[in-house]
Amino acid sequence: MRQIILDTETTGLSWEKGNRLVEIGCVELVGRRPTGRTFQRYLNPEREMEPGAAEVTGLTLEFLADKPRFAEVVDDFLAFIAGAELVIHNAEFDVGFINYELRLLGDAHGSLERHAGVLDTLKLARELYPGQRNSLDALCKRLGVDNKHRQLHGALLDAELLADVYLAMTSGQTGFGFDAGQAVPEEAEALPEFGAEGSAFVLEAGAAELEAHAARMAKIAKKSGKTLWPA
Repeated sequence: MRQIILDTETTGLSWEKGNRLVEIGCVELVGRRPTGRTFQRYLNPEREMEPGAAEVTGLTLEFLADKPRFAEVVDDFLAFIAGAELVIHNAEFDVGFINYELRLLGDAHGSLERHAGVLDTLKLARELYPGQRNSLDALCKRLGVDNKHRQLHGALLDAELLADVYLAMTSGQTGFGFDAGQAVPEEAEALPEFGAEGSAFVLEAGAAELEAHAARMAKIAKKSGKTLWPA
């Protein structure tokens, strides 16, 4: 399964007020492991940044002035995410901004959901930890993900942190190490894509996956005396 952990930074909190993207950051996972492929672009928003946004990102108009506009990177971005499942924290925010940018370019590209599926980790966290704080920083602390180097918000950095948080929430896996240069096996590269209307594909478990599942269930049964999912 191919997943893209995605985060954005913006000039303000509301695209309805004309705020724009200033950064997109993506990290690719295949089979729940980082491939080493990332996508990161700073963007010229062609408008002022709101004071709060400038404060949390550390980005300035002077820095962004010579960066590409969204129209100049849209094809590369859509090619990177095509057919994947996007894993986004508070997806409504990021998807809203990206769809706004796409609409500004006309009808040629359609909506983001036409190109990829979307999984919202904020909704997942609220189901797992009801009544608790579920910001990215709070989840890092709760799940033991090291975020000491996160002094400012950055799309690629936050996507890397979210990848560890997502894996921890869904399987207890953390710390895959995005600087380790891990590669995925070649057979994992042939992946199905979403259809034009976002139709889903069902992947059957292979022999090796079934064997690994059986071994895992046997280990759990030995420790606890039973399992909820028989091998």
